[in-house]
Parts: sequence; structure tokens; C-alpha cells
Amino acid sequence: MHQAIYEGDRRLRVRDVPETPPAAGEVQIDVAFTGICGTDLHILHGDMDGRVAVPAVIGHEMSGTVARLGAGVDGWAFGDPVTVLPVLNCGACATCRAGHGHVCPRLTFIGIDSAGSMQQRWNVPARALVRLPADLDLAHAALAEPTAVAVHDVRRSGLTDGEHAVVVGGGPVGLLIAVVARRTGAQVLILEPSRQRLAVADRLGFATADPTARDAIEMIQEWTGGEGAAVAFEVSGAAAGVSTAVDALAPRGRLVMVAIHSAPREVNLHRFFWRELTMLGARLYSPYDMATAVELVAAGEIPAADLISRVEPLHRVDEAFAALESGAGVMKVLLDCAGRP
Repeated sequence: MHQAIYEGDRRLRVRDVPETPPAAGEVQIDVAFTGICGTDLHILHGDMDGRVAVPAVIGHEMSGTVARLGAGVDGWAFGDPVTVLPVLNCGACATCRAGHGHVCPRLTFIGIDSAGSMQQRWNVPARALVRLPADLDLAHAALAEPTAVAVHDVRRSGLTDGEHAVVVGGGPVGLLIAVVARRTGAQVLILEPSRQRLAVADRLGFATADPTARDAIEMIQEWTGGEGAAVAFEVSGAAAGVSTAVDALAPRGRLVMVAIHSAPREVNLHRFFWRELTMLGARLYSPYDMATAVELVAAGEIPAADLISRVEPLHRVDEAFAALESGAGVMKVLLDCAGRP
């Protein structure tokens, strides 16, 4: 069985290892596709070496089918199409009891804190499995996890019909947020400097703007009739993106922090005071968000074909990561984990 290993110091390697049967309470999955996300890039850059046990199999955006059942597992059968909800909470702390298990202080995230899906066969706790419709394209199904992120972000924002929402950063998650936000009836503007990403957003019918071509706040004021946006989603991960998102907001506007910022950022707190703004953190997703995401992907409401720009076999994991990191005409990169090198 082949798996892609993060070895530290920006190194990835594919190795052949003996297959391990699922333990009691586990299910073994034949992994079909694994998406590479921003968190995986942070891991590759060494930003999470204090948490990831190197060498490590990473990856969590995936789809596949049930291969084997461990002892004591029922409700699943060979060949069932599945994805994984990689958020394993303790279920006992005050946060979990309040229904917020996705931010449990004792959270284990599969693919970061334990082995992930960049391998041909993957053993996971049965409680992490999420059933997929039998007729859903498994490549498209690999977008369920990032779609769950978008569902959670929009739900966290409280966005309502008719409100203006600015999405700062038009990468895959930003575009998914825009799609989900538009479903609420909101008017959506995507700010993104990449021509390739703007072209995708334009093709999907979104209002777009390049913040490097013209003053972004001036454009937002024109777009909102001088009112400012009710919600801004910061998805860029850049200091300039934070400033733009804050300045875009109308009085009583809501800033939703989506991107992972690896360094502290300056925030204009006077503007928060003056306009009574609200900042909301948005991390991961709940089982409800994942279930909604699967429904959206299965219904064709997620533009999977427009988002998936490249599929590489597992043995070309280096090239897949390099393609995503380059940003050259790439939105979402998937690893095909089913074949052999």
C-alpha cells in the first residue's frame, strides 16, 4: 500500500508500507481522492511541526468507499461511498455539552493529529464516517469538506437575504463561501488579485474586483450605494486583506475571520468602536454543516468542475503541492489515491 509522507523541512515522499487491518471500532476506506488545502500547505511549510508528529500522513478532504470493517462496527457495508468528518471531540467537556464540539479544547483532528487520507487505504474511527449518495462523482465528493467550511462560515456570519457580503480572497474556500452566501439571497462581491481566479468567479456570475487595480474601499462603497457591507469574510490570510475587510464594513457590520493567519495582525480597533463592528472567528464545522455540504455537492449546487483544476496520481504528490502553491491557473488540486505508482 502506498502513502504520501510529510518528512519535515518541506519534504514529501511516497512509500510502500504493509497494509494494516482496521482495529475494533474502525473502518478501512479505499481512498479515491484527497484534496490539498491551505492547512496542508501550512504543514508542508513547517508551521505546524509542533503539532504534527513527523513523519506523518496528512490530508483530510477526501472521498472513497468502505473496504473492511473492524470488530464491533455495524451499519456499513463493503463498497459504501463515504467521506470523513475529521473532527473528533471529547464529547464530555463544557464546550461539547454546549453543542460546540468542533472547537473542543481536547479536539483531535484526523489528518493533523493522526494519520490522514493521502494513502491508498485509510483506517478511521467508524464514528467519523459520513455517507455519500451512491451516484455522486467521488472526485466531486472530495469537495464536501471544504464546502462544510463555507457552510459553517456563512452560518456563523448570520448573513440574510438582501445583505451585501464581501469575500476577501477568491481561492477555493473564498469561492465556496460566495456560492453558499449567494444561496441565502445575499449580494456577493469577491476581491481577488489573481486574474485566473477572477475569471472563475466571473464565469460563475459573481461581482468581482481586483483590489490592486483600484482602491478596494472605493469600489465597495460604489457597489453598496455608499453604505458598506453587512458582512466581510477574510479568506486571504494577508495583512492587507484584514485591513480591507474591516474598512469594507457598514456600521454594525460583521467581520468573519476564515483564513489561518500564522502571524499576529494589526486591526483598526478604533473603527470597531466607532462603527460598533463585530469580529467572529470561524473554525471548522459541525456535523450539520457537513451534512448540508454533502447535500449541496450532490445537488450540483457546488461548481465542482470549475473548482477542480488538476488531478494528480498519488506518486506525483510533490508536483501536486507545487502546482497549488504556484497559484498559476489552479483552484483545487486533487490526489488520485486509487491507482499505484
